[in-house]
Amino acid sequence: MRELLLERSQAYKHTFNGEPAQKVLADLEKFCHANTTTHVAGDSHGTAQLEGRRQVWLRIQGYMSLSDNDIGEIVETAETDG
Repeated sequence: MRELLLERSQAYKHTFNGEPAQKVLADLEKFCHANTTTHVAGDSHGTAQLEGRRQVWLRIQGYMSLSDNDIGEIVETAETDG
């Protein structure tokens, strides 16, 4: 599990590193409603669609910010919750 998380985190960091990647992330940040509400008044399907976009943004950001220490804690928690 540790190796999988480490490998995946490194892949995200590698993919979204550099100037072109920063432009893509800026576009995704807007498209995925990273900093705005995903609620669409009276439209549960629209809300669900926007929330799905936001989940993708959160996954990218989560893996990009994952440190070796974080991975160790995740693995420890998974092993003890087992």
